Amino acid sequence: MTLMIKQRAVSEVVVLDLTGRLWILDLPLRDLMNGLLADGKRHFVVNLAGVDYMDSSGLGQLVSIWTSIRNKNGYLTLLNPSKRVRRLFEITRLHTVFEVFEQEPAAVEKARKAKARPFHNVNPPET
Repeated sequence: MTLMIKQRAVSEVVVLDLTGRLWILDLPLRDLMNGLLADGKRHFVVNLAGVDYMDSSGLGQLVSIWTSIRNKNGYLTLLNPSKRVRRLFEITRLHTVFEVFEQEPAAVEKARKAKARPFHNVNPPET
């Protein structure tokens, strides 16, 4: 099933409701997020309730999106992944990177209020 994305705004946060497969053959999420970031949007919730399959490319897209948002001082939360997708986050240890919520109001509130912590360069350049 092709990935379908519905976009809506809730309290200054962009909520993206995904339905279908997040995998190597579908890249509309990455393209949409790049456009939203270019438009100045910085706070996001990605609702994974309708995602029935995710492969390593889908995980890679989420990590890439998360990094792009953080680099723009934005914030991303994930909402309501299926048991299968949640297990994938646990196996890959990405549940330690993403904030995952079961209820939309909590995910929206966190995304709206949170500020990204800057990346710290482990090995700063020598001067």
